[in-house]
Amino acid sequence: MATILVTGAGTGMGRLSARSLALAGHTVYGSMRNPEGRNAPKANEAAAFADEHKVDLRVVELDVLSEHSAQAAIEAIVKDCGGIDVIVHNAAHLYYGVTEAFTPEQVISAFNTNTVGALRVNRAALPVMRAAGQGLLLWVGSGTSRVVPPFLAPYTAAKAAMDSFAESISVEVARYGIETSILMPGPFTQGTDHFPNAAFAEDAGVGAAYELIAEDLANTGAVTEALFAPGVVQDVQAVADEIVRIVGLPHGTRPYRSSVDFSDFGDLPVTAVASAQRERLLTRMGLGDVIHPAPSPTT
Repeated sequence: MATILVTGAGTGMGRLSARSLALAGHTVYGSMRNPEGRNAPKANEAAAFADEHKVDLRVVELDVLSEHSAQAAIEAIVKDCGGIDVIVHNAAHLYYGVTEAFTPEQVISAFNTNTVGALRVNRAALPVMRAAGQGLLLWVGSGTSRVVPPFLAPYTAAKAAMDSFAESISVEVARYGIETSILMPGPFTQGTDHFPNAAFAEDAGVGAAYELIAEDLANTGAVTEALFAPGVVQDVQAVADEIVRIVGLPHGTRPYRSSVDFSDFGDLPVTAVASAQRERLLTRMGLGDVIHPAPSPTT
C-alpha cells in the first residue's frame, strides 16, 4: 500500500479521490488550506469518514500558492510515514468569461494555482522520491489541453501549461524510478464545485463590449450540458475510480495518459497522435528508456 498526497482534497474530484484511495487501503493525506479555520468543516468531514470506514485518511494543511506550505506538508508526511509514494496533482480553479475582460492579475492567478502550484509541491516531494528511487506523479489534467472550449481561457491555458510541465518533468524524473500518469477528465457540469465556484472576468466594461457573443456566453452551461447524450450520468466517482486503478497497477504498467469522459469531448484522437509523436521524438533523441520508467538502480 502507498502513502499518497491528494492536493485540493476538500471538494469534488479531490475529495472523492482521497476517500476512494483510502478505502482501497492506502495511507492518504488530503490537502486543503486552513483546515483549522474556514475549512474546518471539510477537515472534520474527512476525519469522520476515516473513523466511520476505519481507513487511513488524514488531512494536511497545504496551500499550493506557498512554497513554504508545500515544504511543510511534505515534511510532515515524511516524518509520519518515512516517505511519500504518490502525488495526485488535483488542485485547480475554474475561470469563466471573455478573455479580454480578465485582468492580467486574474490570469497570473490562474497559472499560479493551476500550474505553478504543482511545481511547488514537486519541489518539496521530488527530492524524497528521487532518494527513494521510486514514485508516481499523477496529474489530473483536462481534455481542454487538447481541444479548447470557449470562454474558459485562463483555465484552459493554465491546464495546458500544467500538461506541458507534466510532459517535461516525466522525462527528467523517469531514470529515478518516478512514473508519470496524466489523467484527462472530460467536462463535468455536475458533481464538482468547478462551475459554482468559478471566477468571473472582472472587467465588466470590456465584457459588455462583446455583445455579439453575449448570448453564447450566457448559454455556455446549457450548451455544455447538451454535449452529454440523453440519460448519460456524469459520474465524477469514475475519475476517483480511475485514479485508484492507476495507483494500484504495478510499476511500469501504469498508463502515461488516461481519460474519463462522458461527453465525447473529442480530445482522444488528438492525444493518440500527440502520444505517438512524443514517443517517436524521445526515441530519436536517445531517450527511449524514459518512456516506460524502470525502477531506479538506487533502490
